[in-house]
Amino acid sequence: MSGIYQTDITRLYGLRLPVVAGGLMWLANAEYVAAASRAGIMGFITAATFPDEQDLRDEIRRCRDLCEGGPFGVNVSMLPKLVPGEKTQQVFETIIDEGVRFVETSGRSPEAYLPLLKSAGVKVLHKVPAVRYAIKAQSLGVDAVAIVGAECGGHPGMDMVGTIVNAAWAEQSLHIPYLVGGGIGSGAQIVGALAMGASGVVMGTRFLVADEIWAHEEFKQRLIQAQPTDTDLCMQTVKNTVRTLRNETTALIKAMEAENPHVTITELMPLVSGQIGRNAYKTGDWSRGLLAAGHALAFVDRAEPLAAIVARLEAEMLRASQRLEALHSPEVAA
Repeated sequence: MSGIYQTDITRLYGLRLPVVAGGLMWLANAEYVAAASRAGIMGFITAATFPDEQDLRDEIRRCRDLCEGGPFGVNVSMLPKLVPGEKTQQVFETIIDEGVRFVETSGRSPEAYLPLLKSAGVKVLHKVPAVRYAIKAQSLGVDAVAIVGAECGGHPGMDMVGTIVNAAWAEQSLHIPYLVGGGIGSGAQIVGALAMGASGVVMGTRFLVADEIWAHEEFKQRLIQAQPTDTDLCMQTVKNTVRTLRNETTALIKAMEAENPHVTITELMPLVSGQIGRNAYKTGDWSRGLLAAGHALAFVDRAEPLAAIVARLEAEMLRASQRLEALHSPEVAA
């Protein structure tokens, strides 16, 4: 596949555009990921959405059929620390057994699993919330890293450095391909990221209104109406900062954290359980649950097929490139 720009990331995955649709908990299923693949970008099924091994196998097989030979991967989000009963090893073994060629890891270092993945020829993209973690992942031997900035939906980490800084800062220290994410929703931003040294971008919020996302129409309409200022940061007290759509849940959590700076995750769990968010996607009642959304809400303007969103991004990239070309003076060109 050839596109406007060919980068290390497009070559790694065989893409038309240097764009990765990051794993979306509960939402990144076979239909969504395959739609990304057919549109010329990369997508990852979220393994945590399918905790039963056979369900994950079935979803991988369904995705492979829908991709029609195109690339796809599986996202494996790990807890910050290994806990008894965790099935991460089993998940990776299932992924390998099913012949999946690409994985996206996050949450903690993938070091313990890299020998297994590498021996099976699986390419590893590790997602991190800061450049310093990207440098560490590079030293471990991952194939690429994705660095999400403070503007991202979901977990921006504790450093809270913005995406435009990450994009240029990482170029000084990384020699493996890297993506940047957080607040990215336009083709002009993609071109800007490439100019600063990134091999591509990772996007999530911009794609939440794609037709292939199974979430309720009322949830999507809320995203279309929302502005970047309609997000909240909370859970800093438990060192698990999250940016989500502002609602009753975020207000309650922020109040609890203000009243008790030592509040525990156990105390917050009745409000932050992932099942609450999943129910919001099912019912359209976005007033409850932590519903990841970032500053790319600025670009979420209508629901449409994922291919249409990608086509708009590509057209925006072309216009941005033309603007740059128009800035070249004859003397410089000579």
